Amino acid sequence: MGIQVERGVLMVNQKEQTKRVVKQIQEQILEPAVSAPQPAADPLTELLSRAQSAYAAYLEAQKEVAKAYKEREQQLEKEYKEAELQANNTCEKAIEQALRIRERAEQEAEEAYRKAKEHAMTVYQESVSQALKDRKETIEQSWKDCKQDANQAWTVFQGNNVT
Repeated sequence: MGIQVERGVLMVNQKEQTKRVVKQIQEQILEPAVSAPQPAADPLTELLSRAQSAYAAYLEAQKEVAKAYKEREQQLEKEYKEAELQANNTCEKAIEQALRIRERAEQEAEEAYRKAKEHAMTVYQESVSQALKDRKETIEQSWKDCKQDANQAWTVFQGNNVT
């Protein structure tokens, strides 16, 4: 066929394009002959006139082809920009979502750390409190035992019976 695809743009074969232009020229040539008889003119002038008309039709067809290519190029550029914009939006949303997930994970980690720190502080305070209590009780008991032993020793020293 006379159409080739190259880089996403339809390329019209030169031969096919020429055939269309020739067909248009032939139609233009036949039209005046069918419509109304005109007085006989110089054949060379008539041939020159037809050649000029054919060339003008060729130039017009060439402009139309160039316009079609330009429109296709603009359409492809528009589609590219839309795809680029969509890719940018998708990327931006994914980044925002990743940021929210990271922030949430950081908050959860900070909360877990805070709770662990509070628990460690509670355990520490309870341990210190128990150690202080145990020390106090031990000291009091030791003092009590010391006093009792001293009293017994004094009683024995004075010659009294220990009961």
